[in-house]
Amino acid sequence: QVQLVESGGGLVQAGGSLRLSCAASGRTFSSYVMGWFRQAPGKEREFVAAITWSGGDTAYADSVKGRFTISRDNAKNTVYLQMNSLKPEDTAVYYCAAREGGYLSRYNYWGQGAQVTVSS
Repeated sequence: QVQLVESGGGLVQAGGSLRLSCAASGRTFSSYVMGWFRQAPGKEREFVAAITWSGGDTAYADSVKGRFTISRDNAKNTVYLQMNSLKPEDTAVYYCAAREGGYLSRYNYWGQGAQVTVSS
C-alpha cells in the first residue's frame, strides 16, 4: 500500500550536516504520521523524530533536539530529516517509517534504511 524509500545518507565529519529524504508512494492519508528511527550496531532501534502530514506537528528524541529538524512536503509525499551538528554517536542506520494517527497506531510501513556515518 505504502512504500518508503530513504536517500541522503553518507559519511560526514563530526559537526557537519546531512539531510535525509524519505519518499512515500502509494496511498497516503492526511492522518498519517511520519517518523525517523535509527539503529546503531549492537544497540536497540530508537525513535528520532516524527511529524504529522496534516498539521506538521513534530516530536523529537531528547538526544537530537536542537540539532535535527524533521519536515515534510505534502505535495511531494516526502519527509526530510535535517541533521546538523552531527556527532559520532549519531552513526546508525536511519529508517523512515509511517503510521496512522493515534497513539495506539504502530509504525507498519518502513523504508530500507540509510546509513549515516559520522567520523570524529
